[in-house]
Amino acid sequence: MDDTRSMDLKTVLHRIRAQASAENLHITQHGYQEMVEEDITLDEVLDAITSGKILENYPEHRRGACCLLNGLTRAGRPLHIVCTTSQPALIVITVYEPEEPKWRTPTQRR
Repeated sequence: MDDTRSMDLKTVLHRIRAQASAENLHITQHGYQEMVEEDITLDEVLDAITSGKILENYPEHRRGACCLLNGLTRAGRPLHIVCTTSQPALIVITVYEPEEPKWRTPTQRR
């Protein structure tokens, strides 16, 4: 990863964390449904954002710039969070625990 891209991701991550810290966020209906189905709390989402790193970045996504974060809750539960990266408020598109068969590990796809 070149220095410019690395710096851009640092800026994006800082913005996401600031929005989450201020609780300036919205959770989509799909994201909320996933949270309910997987028994994920808002506090766990906020913890995972605080500890998270950008796993995949989609700056040119057809629905708007977004990224996939990988982070841990305080209890050590791995979570993936897909969220916007350039909106005034953080929009959490979906949240899930990365598992087989799609994920070999929380950071490695099958």
